Amino acid sequence: MNRKGLSWFGIARLGLVQASLGAIVVLTTSTFNRVMVVELSLAAVLPGLLVAAHYAIQVLRPRFGHGSDQGGRRTPWIIGGMAVLGAGGTLAAAAIAVAVSSTMLGLALSLIAYLLIGAGVGASGTSLLVLLADQVSPARRAAAATITWVMMIVGFIITTITVGQLLDPFSMAKLIQLTAGVAGIALLLTCFAIAGIEPKGPRRPAENKPADATNGEFKQALREVLSERKTRRFGFFVFLSMLAYSAQDLLVEPFAGAIFGFTPGESTQLGGIQHGGVLLGMILVALIGSAYGKGREAPLRWCMIGGCIGSAVMLASLAVAAMAGNPWPLKANLFCLGIANGLFAVAAIGSMMSMVSEGHENRDGVRMGVWGAAQAVAFGLGGIIGTAMVDVSQWLLDSVAVSYALAFVVQASLFLGATIMAISLSREAARVLRGPQPALNRVAG
Repeated sequence: MNRKGLSWFGIARLGLVQASLGAIVVLTTSTFNRVMVVELSLAAVLPGLLVAAHYAIQVLRPRFGHGSDQGGRRTPWIIGGMAVLGAGGTLAAAAIAVAVSSTMLGLALSLIAYLLIGAGVGASGTSLLVLLADQVSPARRAAAATITWVMMIVGFIITTITVGQLLDPFSMAKLIQLTAGVAGIALLLTCFAIAGIEPKGPRRPAENKPADATNGEFKQALREVLSERKTRRFGFFVFLSMLAYSAQDLLVEPFAGAIFGFTPGESTQLGGIQHGGVLLGMILVALIGSAYGKGREAPLRWCMIGGCIGSAVMLASLAVAAMAGNPWPLKANLFCLGIANGLFAVAAIGSMMSMVSEGHENRDGVRMGVWGAAQAVAFGLGGIIGTAMVDVSQWLLDSVAVSYALAFVVQASLFLGATIMAISLSREAARVLRGPQPALNRVAG
């Protein structure tokens, strides 16, 4: 196989890994959440804290990436991470069953399970992105990012529909069996998808090194990566944009119910409308990258900047909607917000793939891990900050409309900050491509 030239079929195969990741994770954020709150009558904050723990453990992504750098291959980390993820998902289902008779023991097992889930996602997802960046030609990176993330959404859809149908009539034993089945299928799909993709080559002998030497190497690698100005600034962009992106997730449906009087069913359908926009935005990135990219990074930067600006405008529009109420075209507003979100999110992933090799050699995994950790921390904080802003401002101002409006304005401001960062990164990249100007031109300028 030609390195840097993975076929479309090969890209689609790697997309199956992303779909498998999504298939297991969606159970933890939807089905398990509902069972804990409804069937077990636990406080809604408890599954929220468990999901936050799954994001928190992903600060170890740079360490996972360093491990794959040292080993010289990504495949073992992708398969191993999926195995850990599947084990964590199955343990989480079993922990819910244990919680029926012993709440404290069930929650303790759940915490361990969600930490395993986060570790599995971090290990597998980080190495998958590095492998994509390494094996996909620059001209296909925008499309590759779209394909893999669309397949993740497909994994969400297939899993939720299939498990939803098989889970009734509900029982704890059936929940465990179905989760274990999904985990097993995900691992088998991953093994099929990854087989033969990565060129076989010599591994770097790291297994005989003492632990303190390996840890010292990681600390040195992390220092080198964090010393790279471009890596730091892009990480800050990822954090800002993903913080704004995730903060809206838990607000849209309550907002629709409180301000527009939507029923639970109607507000749930809004999620489908918004995700339809996200899917369209992702497809637009692939089309723009294929039509105008030709191996250049500029179209990805355009989509990233445009997506951030569009997200800021649409969130500001939701702030107006909070004050205007029913005359506002809420569905169209959310669909356009979805398009903008899809544009920036996939363009950011494509940019990660393009930039992951820019810097110190043999640090691709650590670099991708730093950006992945920034994204995970932002997602962990986003839902908490977004809901807390509404609660605190409503308590202080005694106005539901104003509290939602302020929350959306803050999120729009975060996207504007991310836009400034993206423009700055784009200008810096353009200067690098132009190279240093001759002395005569500098004097004349």
